[in-house]
Order: sequence, then structure tokens, then C-alpha cells
Amino acid sequence: MFSFEQLKETDASLNFVHVDIAGDEGAIVSRERILDVAKRLKHEFGFLHLMDAFGHDRMEKKERFEVSYNIRNPKTKQRIFLKVRCEERDPHVPSLCSVWEGCNWNERETYDMFGVIFDNHPDLRRMYMPEDFEYHPLRKDFPLMGIPGSIPLPHHEDADPRFDVANRGE
Repeated sequence: MFSFEQLKETDASLNFVHVDIAGDEGAIVSRERILDVAKRLKHEFGFLHLMDAFGHDRMEKKERFEVSYNIRNPKTKQRIFLKVRCEERDPHVPSLCSVWEGCNWNERETYDMFGVIFDNHPDLRRMYMPEDFEYHPLRKDFPLMGIPGSIPLPHHEDADPRFDVANRGE
């Protein structure tokens, strides 16, 4: 079974924080090293299958945003998590699309929902929200009822008036 310690055996300068995710191996790697680590995981250790990638707002002052890559080795059937964090004021991390093409849409979704910018992404644009929408709806400081006037909300005639946010305040 793979362990992140195996990466350190051949590269003593690699620093990471080991995390256990429900019994699966995981590591938080600096954004300066994540592309290199991802390439090694794929080419040297057989983690060919990107199962998922997603963002997370930790709502911490330091390293507020986290991106997790859920990857799998099809031969050993081992699943591991590779994570990278970035600051709110500098939300840049390298794109891993050059390693696993399948993370293209996942990184776009994370950009759209959290505002994490993936450097060297082949097509970084919003997925769900309009291009000119200046907010990121899955940030924990985003108001649950949205930002009034920022985007037209759908209205349904049969909607319970208590939950009809489109006509609230009229």
C-alpha cells in the first residue's frame, strides 16, 4: 500500500501534513509542490484515476480555502486524497489538468463557487453563475438568501409566500 512517506524517501525536501480521511491516506501539500507531487503520484505510483476534486471554505484566517483531489490507483484499488490550501487574499493554486484531464470541470466548479483561481487551467470560466457575477455562492460568508438585486431569482406562482425570495420586500 502506498504511503506519502514513500514520496519523501526520494525527495527529502518535500513537506506535507498527513491527514486521515475515514481511514484513507491523505496529505496537505504546499501549492508550490502540488503539481510535482501529482505528477509523481500518477507516473511513479499508478494513481491514474481522478475520482473527484472539490473545494472547501475552511473559514479560517490562514489558508481559508482548500482543494481536495480524490485519486485512485486502479491496480491496487487504493484511494488517497491530495490537498492544497490557499489564502483568501491570494487564492491561486496550480491547475492539475495537465496531470488528470478529468479535473477540468471540478476546478471550474471550485473557481465558480469559491473563487479559487487555478493557474494554467485550460478553460477557467464560471460553470453555474454568470461571468459578470462578482460573488462566489459557496463561500461561508455568502448570505443564505443571496445578495438582493445581484441576480434575478426564479418565481413560481404557487410558491408559499413565506419562501418566495424573488418578491421579498415588495
